[in-house]
Amino acid sequence: MLQIVQATGSDTYKWAIKPKEQPAAAKPETPQKTTYFQRARSYATTPESDPPRYVRNMAKTEYPTFKDLHWLDFGVDHRTRFELRDDDIRRNNLLTDYPFLLRTRTYVGIKNILDPFRMAVEFQDSRGYNSEFPRDNRDWNPYELIQTYGELYFKDALGKDDLGNNRPIRIRGGRMAWEAVDRRLLGNNQWRNTTNNFEGFRVTFGQEANDWEIDTWGVQPVIRDIDDFDGRNKSQWFYGAIGHWRKWSDVITIQPYFMGLKQDDREGRQPERDIYSPAIRAYGVLPKTNIDFDLHTIYQFGRDNSLKKSAWSYLLEFGYTFKHDWKPRLSAFYGFVSGDRDPNDNVDNRFERFFGFARPWSPDDYIVMENIKAPKIVFEFSPHKDVSIDGGYSWFWLASDTDRFNNLLNISTPNPFNRDATGQSGDFIGQSINARVNYKLTPLVDTTIGYSHFMNGEFTKNRQMAALGESRDSSNFFYVEVSIRAFK
Repeated sequence: MLQIVQATGSDTYKWAIKPKEQPAAAKPETPQKTTYFQRARSYATTPESDPPRYVRNMAKTEYPTFKDLHWLDFGVDHRTRFELRDDDIRRNNLLTDYPFLLRTRTYVGIKNILDPFRMAVEFQDSRGYNSEFPRDNRDWNPYELIQTYGELYFKDALGKDDLGNNRPIRIRGGRMAWEAVDRRLLGNNQWRNTTNNFEGFRVTFGQEANDWEIDTWGVQPVIRDIDDFDGRNKSQWFYGAIGHWRKWSDVITIQPYFMGLKQDDREGRQPERDIYSPAIRAYGVLPKTNIDFDLHTIYQFGRDNSLKKSAWSYLLEFGYTFKHDWKPRLSAFYGFVSGDRDPNDNVDNRFERFFGFARPWSPDDYIVMENIKAPKIVFEFSPHKDVSIDGGYSWFWLASDTDRFNNLLNISTPNPFNRDATGQSGDFIGQSINARVNYKLTPLVDTTIGYSHFMNGEFTKNRQMAALGESRDSSNFFYVEVSIRAFK
């Protein structure tokens, strides 16, 4: 717009036209940072939330009736999975199996109203049907309490961080299930039909939103009993501490930690074990790039069944996220986990996986974190807000050809042939191609369809032949899973 103005000089009047001044455009506001936490982009490494993801605070649900129940966390979840397993290499019988796995969970948590005291109870019923094989505690654990704990929660005991978040202290005691770091050494195993859980104490300084947090625990693992109520393993203690440094989380998050396992000999009826495991993990995104990384190294020492323990692992993953609405990510992973080098020496090099989650290694549940070399390529993308797709190609070798392949012929068989101490069966386990589609059918219903084709390597075929008198070139795993929650 134009505006006419009068200009004055020393002896004359002049008229001029100049543009009308416009108000300065408002600068877009930068969203204020409210948390230091950054999720790792690495494939399948994000721990389950606390409380579990199917749980909602009742005051925040879609039902106005519950708007005043800010003190109540509640959730109900049911999952049904159909599996087709053809020539499953974990079994001692090469056939096609069609199991149905059912899992129902209910969670009730009370907070705020009785602070500092809080509590939670989680029930789970796990069952499996239509299998050719006997029941086991991977699929069966009916009518069980997987969490029953009390908690003292002091919300600002350590003050506040620079973003204004409280630094609480949380003290829990009772039966608990949780996941930590990248789930490889401590996971409650969301994929499996039954859950890892523990009884004991857990003390946490700080929270996920803070720039630093320390999580400590001393617990005894719960033994899953198919027919009776579960009880803790009184001869075993699992303990540890995890540090989280998030001050520079826009670039890197650092997690130094220590885990240990102590097992007594129960008067000579089982091996005595003292295993110590210091480790460090670092993940993040390289500045001004779309390249992410996840680096992890672990060492183990101590005594295991009268042998000196010396084992190690290192895990490397690099990914690139393309600039596209589908958010495609391509990643490369390599994992090395030591196996026992010499069955006749006085040193045990076999890595102890504690209570980890195996599925990040292979979707068919064949591979665990023990005696393995595993390169993998993964591609992920989301063509719609309710659809995500991922797939990959993996190769597997024994880290030591004289040590075992843990899961080979190791379910429902009393005499597994999963090790050749001479090393003459080779070291190539096989290779796998897999794909998975997740689709949110409705706000309360999630569906997943997955497939994995495993091509048996020299070692797998040779050990199948030694144990069964026959072998297969490959195996197939197909599944359809439906999960239903009570609340959005």
